[in-house]
Amino acid sequence: MIDLSDVHLTLPSEAGPVDILRGVDLSVAKGEAIGLVGPSGSGKSTLMAIMAGLERPSRGQVRVAGQILQAMGEDDLARFRRDHVGIVFQSFHLIPTMTALENVAMPLEFAGVAEAFAQAELALAEVGLDHRLTHYPSQLSGGEQQRVALARAVVRRPGLLLADEPTGNLDGATGAAIIDLMFGLHQAANSTLILITHDPALAQRCDRIVHMRDGRLDGAAALAAD
Repeated sequence: MIDLSDVHLTLPSEAGPVDILRGVDLSVAKGEAIGLVGPSGSGKSTLMAIMAGLERPSRGQVRVAGQILQAMGEDDLARFRRDHVGIVFQSFHLIPTMTALENVAMPLEFAGVAEAFAQAELALAEVGLDHRLTHYPSQLSGGEQQRVALARAVVRRPGLLLADEPTGNLDGATGAAIIDLMFGLHQAANSTLILITHDPALAQRCDRIVHMRDGRLDGAAALAAD
């Protein structure tokens, strides 16, 4: 599902070039769940952005779902994300002027799906929010907002699910419920899951843990599981 080869990212700064990623090699099989761990500033979120086609590498090859991302234009990358990638962020990123149903239906509408709202309603039911369809984000708790974000991420049944500290803004019990939902949806769809987390217990739920430090991965752990 994912094949990264010698991926580098260097960004300019007033003090000179900054190396964010320093030769990342990573192979992830379809349906595999990867826990991506490491200290803050190690490059985890940047690497996830590279996988989603939200950031372009300075050099190296990024192949996701059989497509070489750096060879694609912005419009093609947007369509690629629409069709193949679901992203769950720590801070939810819901549109405040849209209801829960409208937030989840949005990617379906962009894709031209005829029954966008019916499918969105089913996705919200999957995360236990079929009674909150017409509520706005400000009317929802943090856990409910993250459930809406999760429903939005999986409503298209993407092959790749990316989660960047999805429980970072939630209390322990609420976060655990969100993680149970996320893993359940990942397993039901046989999607590939990349989970950034600082929680060792949470990382242990994944098939494999990959450690990142100073823009590099643990070489042995970066090899795909058999």
